[in-house]
Amino acid sequence: MTPFIIPVQEPFDFQQCLIFLKRSKQEVMHVTTDESVRKLFYLGNRFVLVELKWDPEGIEVLLFEQDVSEEERIVIEREVRDWLDLDRDLQPFEQLAQQDDVLRPIFESYRGLRLIGFPDLFEALTWAIIGQQITLSFAYTLKRRFVEQYGESQTIEGVTYWTFPRPEVIATLEPEALRPLQFSYRKAEYICDIAREIVEGTLSKMALRQLPTEDIRKHLLQLRGVGEWTADYVLMKCFQEPSAFPVADAGLHQALMYHLGLSRKPTQEEVKRYGAQWEGWGGYATFYLWRSLYGNV
Repeated sequence: MTPFIIPVQEPFDFQQCLIFLKRSKQEVMHVTTDESVRKLFYLGNRFVLVELKWDPEGIEVLLFEQDVSEEERIVIEREVRDWLDLDRDLQPFEQLAQQDDVLRPIFESYRGLRLIGFPDLFEALTWAIIGQQITLSFAYTLKRRFVEQYGESQTIEGVTYWTFPRPEVIATLEPEALRPLQFSYRKAEYICDIAREIVEGTLSKMALRQLPTEDIRKHLLQLRGVGEWTADYVLMKCFQEPSAFPVADAGLHQALMYHLGLSRKPTQEEVKRYGAQWEGWGGYATFYLWRSLYGNV
């Protein structure tokens, strides 16, 4: 199929998005180069490898299948838009950042970076639960083991690409199945339970999206294994709610300590008070503060 272009709203910087996507050498869900990112999309009954590159008119999307239907192309475009938050008007955030002493230099350094997320609710919840109370490096190790054990793959031009394990697969497991991957029993239990809820239809991103943000958060908090940080993280990264503000996030605390010149990490109450200045954009402020913690990978 002929490549197609997804137009983007300014400010947008594809290179900044690539830098974020290749921040870990252990990432297993996509493959990045200095100019592109490739990701395997699961379209319900088959895989399609998608490559994204920058074009003066927007993001060029190359499909490694010749027989992709127009309906499938629309699905892929929707997924890319959700993944990179392309429909967001960042002008209000830019105006807010320009008036904030902490955000101004960060925004100017990374202007055009989008809040890159997880369009799939099961992937977002699983990744958030994996990352609870462990280092980011070990979280990536666990995710890679999980994906390579239970995900599906396709090898193209000598490179293997993976899809995230489907809830239908994980729902059939008992928590003990994840223990050899070094999952704690509790995390394994939570992930299997969430997979079953999705398969049974009691948990659905489509249904949750019909609710006000606060009601989505309340529903997420009712899930076993989901506390306030996880709920806020999933709101921010799956529902791409710009106002979601994960006040308990360790990376957010570390970034604020550095940029505010503090001798200790701020308390959650201090983070809440500071975040009040970013009302409506706490998620984007957090994402840019995270970005400031690592260089040009």
